[in-house]
Amino acid sequence: MTTIQDSSVTSLFSSGNPAADAAKKVALDPQDRFLKLLVTQMQNQDPLNPLDNAEVTSQMAQISTVSGIEKLNDTLKLLLSGYEGTRSLEASSMIGRGVLIPGTSIMLENNAAVAGIELPQSVDKLVVSIKDSTGVTVKNLDLGPRAEGVSSFVWDGVTDSGATAANGNYSFSVSAKQGGNDIPVTTLALGTVNSVSPDKKGAILDVGDLGFVGLSGIKQIF
Repeated sequence: MTTIQDSSVTSLFSSGNPAADAAKKVALDPQDRFLKLLVTQMQNQDPLNPLDNAEVTSQMAQISTVSGIEKLNDTLKLLLSGYEGTRSLEASSMIGRGVLIPGTSIMLENNAAVAGIELPQSVDKLVVSIKDSTGVTVKNLDLGPRAEGVSSFVWDGVTDSGATAANGNYSFSVSAKQGGNDIPVTTLALGTVNSVSPDKKGAILDVGDLGFVGLSGIKQIF
């Protein structure tokens, strides 16, 4: 395609007023700029070397594609904004509910404590070690084989010595094996959702002493 003379381009965008020129450039979207440049080029083309119709058609198709992509992006942003708002609204229904999230805390109250695990595969041996505030193991729970996925367990507060542990906060760790091989485990703590706050990623849940977590961090709801 024949190159537009510099003077033609300058006259197209320049009015002699810098502020007005800047505002004019902002106001023109890419498609408008292309069409105005194309018209100017056709007006100033060399009669002996006219524009190539195929090239003009190709460039018009390209600018239309760009314009369509920009409009599609705007539509997707609106859809995502509405989706995030919906997720925040749905998350508010979890206020007051118990949830399992990644953590190692386990609270003993009235001779019952609940926590959970997440396994990437089934295992033939699973042992949970519960420790007091000083790090001393007070109970080893042999849970036997477990299937892949998220599951919970309950400790009745009885220690390995047969005594009843005092109510309060404990911690736990997990050992999982399959065929003698160690299997990685994600430990899950039980907490109560106190509140929900909107976030760019959907929603943030306040789970009390366990801190804040996004919706993707919720492994199970009670």
